[in-house]
Amino acid sequence: MKSKNSRMVASRGFTEGQIFNTRSDYKILMIYLVYILECADKTFYVGCTNNLERRLLQHNNSKSGAHYTKIRRPVKLLYSETHPNRSSALKREAEIKGWGREKKLDLISKTSKDQILSLI
Repeated sequence: MKSKNSRMVASRGFTEGQIFNTRSDYKILMIYLVYILECADKTFYVGCTNNLERRLLQHNNSKSGAHYTKIRRPVKLLYSETHPNRSSALKREAEIKGWGREKKLDLISKTSKDQILSLI
């Protein structure tokens, strides 16, 4: 089964492993993620990144990164969604940050159920 990134690469006219000649070729492939973390004190943190693995390491281990999560470690990933560009990801991040806890929990639980059903 192809990974989500592989499908995105193919859908944009590139093949996996292809060498990119220009910075604009690379930017075409860049995807952004909006994510929700649960902190040790059970609060939520909403963020945006183009490298979720690196960002989670920063939230849990690094001296750099968000002060909010630095003092509420450990954090765990509850939700993420992909966006084709930084602009749409930042808009969605702002939207989710404006929601109350219950609405965020609804998004997390609905997505978890949808993911389980897609595996069946």
